[in-house]
Amino acid sequence: MFLKNASVMKKNAGPLTFETENGKVKSVLNSESCGNRQHFNGGVVDLKNKIILPGFIDVHVHLREPGFFYKESIASGTAAAAAGGYTAVCAMPNLNPAPDCVENLALEEEIIARDAKIGVYPYACITKGEKGKELVDFGLLAPRVAAFSDDGKGVQSEELMAEAMRRIKATGKVLAAHSEDESLLFGGYIHAGAYAKAHGHRGISSESEFRQIERDLRLAEQIGHKHHVCHVSTKESVEAIRRAKRRGVDVTCETAPHYLLLTEEDLQEDGRYKMNPPLRGKADKDALIEGILDGTIDMIATDHAPHSAEEKSGGLEKSLFGISGLETAFPLLYTNFVKTGIFGMEKLIDLMCFNPAKRFGIPCGSTETGGRADFTVFDLEKRHTVNSAAFLSKGKSTPFDGYEVYGECVMTIYNGRIVWQRNSTEN
Repeated sequence: MFLKNASVMKKNAGPLTFETENGKVKSVLNSESCGNRQHFNGGVVDLKNKIILPGFIDVHVHLREPGFFYKESIASGTAAAAAGGYTAVCAMPNLNPAPDCVENLALEEEIIARDAKIGVYPYACITKGEKGKELVDFGLLAPRVAAFSDDGKGVQSEELMAEAMRRIKATGKVLAAHSEDESLLFGGYIHAGAYAKAHGHRGISSESEFRQIERDLRLAEQIGHKHHVCHVSTKESVEAIRRAKRRGVDVTCETAPHYLLLTEEDLQEDGRYKMNPPLRGKADKDALIEGILDGTIDMIATDHAPHSAEEKSGGLEKSLFGISGLETAFPLLYTNFVKTGIFGMEKLIDLMCFNPAKRFGIPCGSTETGGRADFTVFDLEKRHTVNSAAFLSKGKSTPFDGYEVYGECVMTIYNGRIVWQRNSTEN
């Protein structure tokens, strides 16, 4: 296949034509020198006025299968990911059955092999059933998973977490921590700030997040495993991770687009504004952006967490936590950060592709000869409106419905094959 007349991020690079074969970039040609050569075989796709980027990698996605097919499936979730420009995702383990043993993991692997449209790298649990009581057999699971996590729940016991860290260190895998001290929740469901106080809602304190992060970073400094902090949302969390990195702790972290773009001031009495961690204050958002700029925050993940319409219909108090984010992440970030000059496209691709690939050992696309043909193609000048009704995900809940954004994904190529194309019936 030939991808003709594509723009790339390289400075002073004219339109290029990429020849792909067997999932790799076979050659990179100057499009002008190609002219109208007739010997192109295997199909030609003209990408004039489009930019070709390495496919994005999301290390925090809930595909909901097995166990919760009505919320999302591996088929629908990976279709949504491909439509958002992703060529690889890491699937979180809060499933039924939970992937806490080889037999349960095999059920998920079978569905992935059958239905996934892009690369899917499963997580395994830290504790059996994510109950925080008994550790899984890390050695048996490690060769088949991207990392270990009890996402959705923090491991409450310091002794158990320390032992998990020691055993995971022996496997060389990453421990991805959902950091939440349940003793500090007090039944909260939105940020414990001005909005909660003004509207009579129970709040989730920032302390419930950053205190457990501080605990885990202290343990990580002693044990030396690969530690990753999920969905960072508070200014104190950013500062704790910044200090730990300066001390040489082997830690990375992620945040999500909604924490970079929204605060409690944007809340409405609607379940599409409810996620965990919750939307925090302006000072927290500003600290997260500063953490992006100074390298404290390594990657942006969506925490794509789809639910049924009924489950998101209970307002802020009674709706389930979680929103859908795979199909909106890049346009939102490109529009609000790259186009405004806060940081460049290269930085955004580091956050959405290269940094997650490096930390989690996931292959990523490359526009160099011999690289993997995992690409996404965007029309950066295309302005459009976020329309959740058109999502390929089963989950339609997003606080960004109706937002005007730039950057429309027109094609995604995984392993040298077009897996999604806008306005195509062959996706």
